[in-house]
Amino acid sequence: MDKIKVKDGTEIYFKDWGTGQPIVFHHGWPLSADDWDAQMYFFLEQGYRVIAHDRRGHGRSTQTIIGHDMDTYASDVAELVKALGLKDTIHVGHSTGGGEAIRYVNKFGKGIAARAVLISAVPPVMVKSASNPGGVDISVFDDIRNNTAKNRQQFYQDLTVPFYGYNRPGATIKKGIQDNWWRQGMMGSIKAHYDCIKVFSETDFTEDLKNVDIPVLVMHGEDDQIVPFDNSAPKSAKLLKNGKLIAYPGFPHGMPTTEAETINKDLLAWIKS
Repeated sequence: MDKIKVKDGTEIYFKDWGTGQPIVFHHGWPLSADDWDAQMYFFLEQGYRVIAHDRRGHGRSTQTIIGHDMDTYASDVAELVKALGLKDTIHVGHSTGGGEAIRYVNKFGKGIAARAVLISAVPPVMVKSASNPGGVDISVFDDIRNNTAKNRQQFYQDLTVPFYGYNRPGATIKKGIQDNWWRQGMMGSIKAHYDCIKVFSETDFTEDLKNVDIPVLVMHGEDDQIVPFDNSAPKSAKLLKNGKLIAYPGFPHGMPTTEAETINKDLLAWIKS
């Protein structure tokens, strides 16, 4: 069985490979579990049990129009963890998935989650406000909303360029990576993707970060053009009780794919530390 039905009837698709200590991977917007291929294969080969799911409305999960808020996303993860009988878990989240991971660990993971990892992640909070003057202006997210609603097919191709740093001098552009991003995005629901923009941009994870006691690794590229470094990783690491920050000069938002060898090596070393 590769799907579970959660309490509101939504079916959540997942992959579950191998044995050993479980690593649960949380993907970014508007992607799917497939975005973790480089990590799933690597950690499977290292003897871990690897699990990744498609967030509701994304990928192969139900294209429901309800439940597009961070608490529901985290609750879906909790139901998956329970259904699979997972314990001593490591939760690894990229971008929006980093928010999902830290919300899950704080609300549902006590006594279950052993560690968490935030990669290029949206916490503490993305949008600019009086309390977050260094944040990203709401107009940027309004533009993402407009393009998702009216120009999704082309927008999802165009967005791969800053996502992977392909607009930087000397970048090696791989069309297959761009096509795979577009493929994953177009698998999901336009309604779910539209609603999730508010979730990833406006959800405040400050209290989640403060309340989590387990070790948390924060990994972020200093040339991230999607989730700017200064407004995210250093702030998250400072709020955590047991956090460690690894900053990567020149690395893009999509570094788990473009810089998989480095990310996997550093992540494995931290897990084993």
